[in-house]
Amino acid sequence: MKFVILTGMSGAGKSTALKMLEDIGYYCVDNLPIPLVEKFAELIYAPSSELTKVALGIDIRNAQNPKEAIEVIRTMRQNQMPCDILFLDADDQILVKRYKETRRSHPLSQGERVEGGISKERTLLQPLKEEADYIMDTSHLLTRELKAELERIFVGNQDFKSLMVSVVSFGFKYGIPTDSDLVFDVRFLPNPYYVEGLKYLNGNDQEIKDYVMQYPQAGEFLDKLEDMVTFLIPHYIDEGKNQLVISIGCTGGKHRSVTLANELFQRLSGKKEYGLRIEHRDIPKDALRK
Repeated sequence: MKFVILTGMSGAGKSTALKMLEDIGYYCVDNLPIPLVEKFAELIYAPSSELTKVALGIDIRNAQNPKEAIEVIRTMRQNQMPCDILFLDADDQILVKRYKETRRSHPLSQGERVEGGISKERTLLQPLKEEADYIMDTSHLLTRELKAELERIFVGNQDFKSLMVSVVSFGFKYGIPTDSDLVFDVRFLPNPYYVEGLKYLNGNDQEIKDYVMQYPQAGEFLDKLEDMVTFLIPHYIDEGKNQLVISIGCTGGKHRSVTLANELFQRLSGKKEYGLRIEHRDIPKDALRK
């Protein structure tokens, strides 16, 4: 029996994640009152039950007393009814943006600003977050990436990677990504924008990669950056950090930064200790045309 309790911040993607779990074979129940959770667990763990994979969604609407939820979960575990707690989280700014896009009010805002409701919810859910087996930050996860993570953990039974590393290329002319943890400026490298025939390409094209990487300082920069990042990541994991954003910028975010972000991504790929994704934020902006 696999029993997953899905909880977390409102707007972090719980409903989406629950639908994804349903798509991969889980019997899903949403918003069951906390006093009924233990009884529900008894039913699904009964010898007569034919269920093998169950996901239960719990949010702030029925968990305003997280201590009650934690007591129920601990009692279940003591009574040989184990469950995994998956807590979905996201940055406050991302949550505010999502609420504005959907024009919904936060369940705890009570007519106040969304920020106030988010702050109250984060405080209320902190004990439940500390009890969680998996904490997944969805701030920068695409829908397909979230699905892949859920399948990897709850279908493939692979080890959970608590830290998600995002390598982001950007252009300084559009501003530094606000969620950056580490920012690197690669404008010291020659700019292919001014080379005949290269202006309209970007760092995903082989011609740009060859141009940028022909300079020894590009390889030296990557060696030093890789060394520093691989040193830092284990310490971030020990600290409990679940999201690391490494931003690499050039002038327009289309040539040098894209090339070096791709190279760093390749060097960091294949590690078992953390998840990895890449994003080229500014390639589509002010798209150049011949």
